[in-house]
Amino acid sequence: MSYSKRQGGNYEGRRGHGKGTKRCPVAVGEELEVDIVDCSPKEEGIAKVQGFVIHVANAKLGEHVKIKINRIGGTTAEAEIIK
Repeated sequence: MSYSKRQGGNYEGRRGHGKGTKRCPVAVGEELEVDIVDCSPKEEGIAKVQGFVIHVANAKLGEHVKIKINRIGGTTAEAEIIK
C-alpha cells in the first residue's frame, strides 16, 4: 500500500487517508481579521482559521490584524498585514 501526496484543497495529509479530505477554508486574495496565536521559528506570526495555519509576515503574538492571503501551500497559507 502506498500513500500519495495530496495537494490542492486538502490540508489533512496522511491523517485523512481513507476518511475524506477537508477543503481549504481560505482563498488567495481573501481578506480576513485574525488573532496571532503563535510565532514561527522564522519570527512570523501564526494565525489559524478552522485549524488551518496561516503564516503572517511582520505580525507579533497577541495582535489582532487584518490580513490578505497571498499564497496557499499544501498545509499552510502565507499572508501579509493590510491597513
